[in-house]
Amino acid sequence: MSALVALIGFTAWTLLLVFIAVNWRALEILRGVKADSWTRGAERERPSMVKRMEHAHFNCLENLPVFAAIVLAAYAMGKQPVVDTLACYVLIARLAQSLVHIMGVSHWMVMLRAAFYTAQVLMFFYMMWGLVA
Repeated sequence: MSALVALIGFTAWTLLLVFIAVNWRALEILRGVKADSWTRGAERERPSMVKRMEHAHFNCLENLPVFAAIVLAAYAMGKQPVVDTLACYVLIARLAQSLVHIMGVSHWMVMLRAAFYTAQVLMFFYMMWGLVA
């Protein structure tokens, strides 16, 4: 899998998470909840799984630009092999982190999620090092 395909996969996953959260809101509106009841800063009760999915989406948004910058810089510099070797593992770690986040927030789930996140960050640093070395 090329790094560009992994980047598209990361982006698609991010969009899927927000699509699910937005559709939950649409269903709530169809059930009679006022559309303006999700104002910023005002906490609204929602199922914990939806809350966790939104947070998983936010986590994706925090890391997608970093991954995109590394991949696109590598391609612009003609150093695709530097990122092609690890990009699929970044995507796998991202998917795993999100799925664990959606499943629950017990101590061990949070620790596992942190491990997947740490793996991503270490791969980011390794790929960046390959670009500047």
